[in-house]
Amino acid sequence: MSIERIGVIGAGQMGNGIAHVLALAGFDVTLEDINAEQLGKALERITKNMNRQAARGLIKSEAVEGALKRIHTAEGLDGMQDRDLVIEAATEDESVKRKIFQDLCPRIGKNTLIATNTSSISVTRLAASTDRPEHFIGLHFMNPVPMMQLVEVIRGIATDDSTFQAALDIVRRVGKTAAYAEDFPAFIVNRILLPMINEAVYTLYEGVGNVEAIDTAMKLGANHPMGPLQLADFIGLDTCLSVMQVLYEGLADSKYRPCPLLVKYVEAGWLGQKTGRGFYDYRGEHPVPTR
Repeated sequence: MSIERIGVIGAGQMGNGIAHVLALAGFDVTLEDINAEQLGKALERITKNMNRQAARGLIKSEAVEGALKRIHTAEGLDGMQDRDLVIEAATEDESVKRKIFQDLCPRIGKNTLIATNTSSISVTRLAASTDRPEHFIGLHFMNPVPMMQLVEVIRGIATDDSTFQAALDIVRRVGKTAAYAEDFPAFIVNRILLPMINEAVYTLYEGVGNVEAIDTAMKLGANHPMGPLQLADFIGLDTCLSVMQVLYEGLADSKYRPCPLLVKYVEAGWLGQKTGRGFYDYRGEHPVPTR
């Protein structure tokens, strides 16, 4: 199954990162978003990140121009018509994703593969909202995509072997390592990582330590490169909450109950770096803990 033309739905943090690595690997990429301003910001970020990689010697400087020329943009799903594979990287909301797939399927060829970058939602259930569950797979890239080496590959119950092999080939071509995960809530990485972050929020909520103490403790005491609350801000607190809700509802275990403080921050719109405030306030020269 030859795949050379790939569509990416969603020009947010994950979508632009996926488009970035695909273009560098030689794929022809169409990056789609309903927001023209978001597409512009995505192209600016991709250009900045590629130039940064070149300056650090991670990629050849001459590769940047060619890669950028391989990225096209589209406002709406009609831009996906000629794609061999479409990767959905929209917000982590099942109803949003299902609506995208229902709108997408009539617009693409019958042999076009579909992948979802979901970090927690059932691939089998998402596949069932399409007309091609056997040609549907989970490709969960890690954030930030250009730097992180892992991609979780998740088969739905109906995913056929040719689709699985095509997905593994794409992971190899972009120079990353595939980890096969069974289709259980949050798969491998987030099944382990998000409860740790949620427990850090509980530790804050219960007054065991403040933001700075908790992050310092985990960086220096567990040798983590980033504290769990800082990491939560980087991921997005709304995404953290969505994953915890998927775990709590999907596994019916009280240990996955989202911390009420995490819920409160999301309700306040304090979603982390992308909104300027989360467990840290990013609106000044340096991040300042908010608790």
